[in-house]
Amino acid sequence: MSTNASTPKHPKRKESPAGIAALVYGIVFLIVGLAGFIPGLTSGIGSMSFGGHHSEAMLLGIFQVSILHNIVHLLYGILGVALSRRHGIARAYLLIGGIVYLVLWVYGLAVNKESMANFVPLNSGDDWLHFVLGVTMVGLAIIFGRKPKAAK
Repeated sequence: MSTNASTPKHPKRKESPAGIAALVYGIVFLIVGLAGFIPGLTSGIGSMSFGGHHSEAMLLGIFQVSILHNIVHLLYGILGVALSRRHGIARAYLLIGGIVYLVLWVYGLAVNKESMANFVPLNSGDDWLHFVLGVTMVGLAIIFGRKPKAAK
């Protein structure tokens, strides 16, 4: 039984657009989560608290971060990478994750930034980034709603 060396043992799996998007978001969330712990990328790292509005750590000097905030980004990243392999699950990650970010955007606009309710913590930069993330993730989930047809 001979095999042709140019024939792959496994047929090439076509990545779905939703899977690629979930993978990209996952990688970006991992990078952001790690960057939140790196001095130089994050200023005031010595004042970083686990959570709450008292954390003075600022990622790129724009986004207020805490240990909890960074952990959430890391978890979103791990989920995005892990769920990117199957179209339906990748699409669900984009849709549900986007809805969560839109809820977080509304919460960030409504919460008093100096109150204990600002537990993540959130600032204006975070709020508008959450809006962009929410809209783009939900938008991509809608655009990539149908499973791509398998290549013949």
